Amino acid sequence: MPDSGNFDVLVVGGGINGAGIARDAAGRGLGVALCEQGDLGNYTSSASTKLIHGGLRYLEYYEFGLVRKALLEREVLLGIAPHIIWPLQFVMPHVKALRPAWMIRAGLFLYDHLGGSGSLPRSHGIPLRRHTAGEALRRDLVKGFVYSDCWVQDARLVVLNVMDAAERGATVWPRTRCVAAERRADHWAVTLRSTVDDTEWTVHARSIVNAAGPWVGGLLDDADGFASRHRVELVKGSHIIVPRLFDHGYAYIFQNTDRRVVFAIPYERDFTLIGTTDVPYTGDPADARTSPEEIEYLCDAVNHYFAEPIGPDDVISTYAGVRPLHDESGSGSASAISRDYSLDLDTRRAPVLTVLGGKLTTYRKLAVEAIDRLAPLLGNDAAGWTGEASLPGGDLGEAGFDAFLASLQRRCPWLPAGMAWRLVRNYGARADDILADAASLGDLGRHFGADLYEAEVRYLIDREWAMTAEDVLWRRSKLGLQLTVEERAGVEDWMANGASEPLRGAAGR
Repeated sequence: MPDSGNFDVLVVGGGINGAGIARDAAGRGLGVALCEQGDLGNYTSSASTKLIHGGLRYLEYYEFGLVRKALLEREVLLGIAPHIIWPLQFVMPHVKALRPAWMIRAGLFLYDHLGGSGSLPRSHGIPLRRHTAGEALRRDLVKGFVYSDCWVQDARLVVLNVMDAAERGATVWPRTRCVAAERRADHWAVTLRSTVDDTEWTVHARSIVNAAGPWVGGLLDDADGFASRHRVELVKGSHIIVPRLFDHGYAYIFQNTDRRVVFAIPYERDFTLIGTTDVPYTGDPADARTSPEEIEYLCDAVNHYFAEPIGPDDVISTYAGVRPLHDESGSGSASAISRDYSLDLDTRRAPVLTVLGGKLTTYRKLAVEAIDRLAPLLGNDAAGWTGEASLPGGDLGEAGFDAFLASLQRRCPWLPAGMAWRLVRNYGARADDILADAASLGDLGRHFGADLYEAEVRYLIDREWAMTAEDVLWRRSKLGLQLTVEERAGVEDWMANGASEPLRGAAGR
């Protein structure tokens, strides 16, 4: 049984907001613990469209403040995590019947300037028939616009924040549910239960952060003052993955007839990611699945643009996540509900801070504001610091990603180019911890398929709290798309039965 402990802050929820808050608090010298009922980033935070973006479509809802905040954060995150976040250009074909060209130009002008000068290229118009991005589109689409945003490895963003928190002293309990909390004058007594073996233990915390995501409104709602006093709407977003539909590095943003937008994005080298939907959701968020209707919707949306249509039979994988949106307006429209966040701090007796809403891009800013409000109540006046410090692996040097990759390939000439690129894109400078003193692929241990070797899986178990094949194949990497059913079963069997055996290969391991 884990030792009972005394902490300044107990963060309940290991999605992106809880991870960011734990990192910020630990770096300010607070005693931090984090518990998560599933794997880190198990639910909403690993089911995003995987973008660090301002949210171009939010301009139509006059959310200029949110867009500006997100665009400024885009620059910060690109600086602290250049290994898992990188620029991506989006092409929007113009359809006169949906939005006039002047409206798109005006929106893109605002988008270019709301976030300041920035490091990414400005938007511009393109003739689709003479542009490489137009080759995959219908010939009647003649004009388009290009603008910049960023791509992110979403589940890795969560894990890296938790890793940094742990390296700064935080205690981390994945697969651990908060099952009871007693609020006292100066602290909380909290009962935690392992979802692996049902072990229970009690910890004491001077404050609690409720960052439970889709479960935020009902988490221990019988505890005094714990339940949120705000309206939270659950909205399901689904994505489909199909074989690669185009051979260039641009992504697409397509206007749909319901005035939503759908993205088609290059994904994991051999695939195209298409999403997302906005569907009101009831029930357990852990049970969210992509419905046949959503698959049809996404196929139909892109078929208005691509020259070669796709259908449900082309879909090789899907995923769905439930977003907890803070609905102050009571609009009833899933698309219209703000993606901004709010923080509810209850200081009656021991404090509890509840996180409402939010989006992947603004998680760090949310965390700063959360600890700025909570820390003074705990006698801590340290300043925020997370905008300057690299996330684990992000210290690639001033020359950046390409130079680090080239250096790795010089040091490990036996490493296939595609594998080297993937390792740096997932682990950055910490790819060296996986490769260690290996001098050949054979030194990396068992080969599971594609470019997944035992050394990488062991690293994920030892450093990143991976416990199952799903943790490895579908969150910390996306190699489940590259492996056969039999190869995925081999990873599962090895993790259940063979992971305790020493790695055979390189000397000194």
